[in-house]
Amino acid sequence: MKHQLLILLFASYTCTLLSQKEILKEDIFLNRTFTQDWVYGLNSMNDGIHYTTLEYGDTVSIAQYSYLSGDKIQDIIQSIDINLEFSGYQFNKDESLLLLETESEKLYRHSKQSIYYLYHLETKEIIKISKEKIRLPDFSPNSKYISYIYKNNIYVYDIESRETKRITHKGSPNKIICGATDWVYEEEFSFTKAYEWSPNSQFIAYYVFDESKVPEFSMDVFEEGLYPKQERFKYPKAGERNSQVRINIFDLNNNTNIVAKINKKTEFYFPRIKWTNQSNHLFVQRLNRIQNHLELLNINPANGEANLVFEEKEKTYIDIHNNLTFYDDDSFFLWTSEKDGYNHIYLYRIDGKEIRQITKGKWEVTKFYGYNTKTKTLYYQSNEQSPIQKNIYSINVFGKKKRLLVKNVGTNTATFNKNYNYFINTHSSANTPNIIELYNAKGEKQRTIKTSTKLREELKKYELTKKEFFDFKTTDGILLNGWMMKPPDFKEDAKYPVLMYVYGGPGSQTVQDSWDRHYMWYQMLCQQGYVIVSIDNRGTGGRGAEFKKCTYKELGKLETIDQIEGAKYLSKLPYIDPQRIGIWGWSYGGYMSSLCILKGAEYFNTAVAVAPVTNWRFYDTIYTERYMQTPQENPDGYDLNSPIHHVDSLDGNYFLIHGSADDNVHVQNTYEMVNALVNANKQFELFIYPDKNHGIYGGNTRLHLFTQITDFITKNL
Repeated sequence: MKHQLLILLFASYTCTLLSQKEILKEDIFLNRTFTQDWVYGLNSMNDGIHYTTLEYGDTVSIAQYSYLSGDKIQDIIQSIDINLEFSGYQFNKDESLLLLETESEKLYRHSKQSIYYLYHLETKEIIKISKEKIRLPDFSPNSKYISYIYKNNIYVYDIESRETKRITHKGSPNKIICGATDWVYEEEFSFTKAYEWSPNSQFIAYYVFDESKVPEFSMDVFEEGLYPKQERFKYPKAGERNSQVRINIFDLNNNTNIVAKINKKTEFYFPRIKWTNQSNHLFVQRLNRIQNHLELLNINPANGEANLVFEEKEKTYIDIHNNLTFYDDDSFFLWTSEKDGYNHIYLYRIDGKEIRQITKGKWEVTKFYGYNTKTKTLYYQSNEQSPIQKNIYSINVFGKKKRLLVKNVGTNTATFNKNYNYFINTHSSANTPNIIELYNAKGEKQRTIKTSTKLREELKKYELTKKEFFDFKTTDGILLNGWMMKPPDFKEDAKYPVLMYVYGGPGSQTVQDSWDRHYMWYQMLCQQGYVIVSIDNRGTGGRGAEFKKCTYKELGKLETIDQIEGAKYLSKLPYIDPQRIGIWGWSYGGYMSSLCILKGAEYFNTAVAVAPVTNWRFYDTIYTERYMQTPQENPDGYDLNSPIHHVDSLDGNYFLIHGSADDNVHVQNTYEMVNALVNANKQFELFIYPDKNHGIYGGNTRLHLFTQITDFITKNL
């Protein structure tokens, strides 16, 4: 009888598959069939009633549109007209000049070098700024100059005379960097342009990185050559030496250079700098190496003297942000902080005296968009409705008249125009792709810009399941959020295998009411009879500082406990086969999936780890020490939750994947894991993508990667 029931269930499942269109990996990962709509290169123009975008077709163009009507006013420039394929653009302050970016070459995650042209909108004249590829060009506020970085030095191009002057002279590869960041600042503080013009165009404040004593990392790059070449760059691993950093201020009026007096004998980071609107002060953020003491310093550009404005201290760590906003007259500034347990907006007097906390509640300001001086109104994104949703709000500087501006349930992201009269809102939810709409500052919808129409029509061809949210309590009483996707022909009395997706790193979230880039791959797996699940463990974001920072000094411990608790919860559901629970993740998620199959061998039988960290001793200073302190200070924190030290527990199917040219999570992590597994006589599978970085993409690479992962899951689950 049981055998007959299984045959009937299988026959029913097979018929269902035959009646619906099959989702193909090629359409997901190669043909871009399921791409949602975006607005590319969005730029608000000075008048506040027009914006520009990059448009791609037979020719690339910078198109000008009316915010209110949506009418296309003109193509400001087309690549066909100037015989130049450009991929980016930048206006000067009065919008009479354009910088056009061409022939871009990616360096690391955020950095690139390109050939740039200056285009005069009135005369249509086009001028090549430099024969060589340069980095980080910027117009001076008075539009007389274009500054840029070449070979680790800062240059200034005079637009009128067309002469170029070098203002720094010590830059040298792998030794000194002027005006750009080193690898670890770029990756972990998320900026590359390490110089700023003062608003009056008199000063350039710039970073100098002395990385000569930073340990060097090398990678073989093959590129189908007879011999590999070796990429060598400075990469400070946890506990090792960082660059020595200072901030200089160059005065263009008299060609003098001032060193800001902000360095001490102990080591500090300087994660942000910003000029006041009146150009008479440079504000610098100074952060101690273990990142729990942040000081905001006020620098006099005339002599480099520094005064402390205010400071924040934490028992754990402080996250860096870009939310320092000065009033037009520099009398006050706005700032965000987690000091009351949740991220909120504060008003300070320019001398550092706190005036008031503007937003309050057990929810987080997730983005601060800006401040309208005329109406004294602030605009921000928050998760006040739910930790898994994001909405757009306005509030006045007194903390009154708070208004929900967009009522779409899910995730909303705004881009405001320069005078805060309008904003373009991009909305998606767990099961619906992007809708892009225009709103005014009162939250009144003006028009629809894009609706991902092509994608929505394509989705109608498939029988898709719904992503559903759930929560559960662990045995320790911790409430965790998750989502689940079931097969389209789901039956309560059947038993299904589960694939869990995990990232789990500090402040991250995979459980969000928004369109997921892997949504269609998960739909494909659901078509094949899998249940897909993701759970946000302790340490993730959206639920306040205590929930996020409880993993301090023990990365991997509580997170793994929670993912195992998730597997336990799932195994008790009547429709889940407890013998077929797998987990996969990338980067921090690869670290987590590795720990889960090792520490949770009783509950997980399969794990895929893409580009995993396997020991935090191999990762960089800024990220790792923020959460772990140094290996010298916290050796047990590093070793007790390293997958390398738990390989004896492997009792399932384990697949390691890495790119050989990963400058971020070095393939060394995977090789050391391989050594440990071999020494423990444990069987596993391994695949290395030659010359691929942390993203593992290009050509057929993504298709190949997810074909491998899918086949491994099919074979073992």
